[in-house]
Amino acid sequence: MANQHLSTLKVAILVTDGFEQVEMTQPQQALKQAGAETHIVSPKPDRVQGWNHFDKGDFFPVDISLVVRQVNLAG
Repeated sequence: MANQHLSTLKVAILVTDGFEQVEMTQPQQALKQAGAETHIVSPKPDRVQGWNHFDKGDFFPVDISLVVRQVNLAG
């Protein structure tokens, strides 16, 4: 049985296209095994693509899309 000491936590994993895949998937797996609920958060609306060193990697669905708004600072 997996250790559930993080079962009350929700963890946002903030990524966009071009991240090193293993740097997201291994921590995500460890968090899930410890009982945490993880969500991929991105400025991209549907999916993000990782990289394996110099090669394109897998696509991952975005759970929560950030809304990016431009602000007119000129007034």
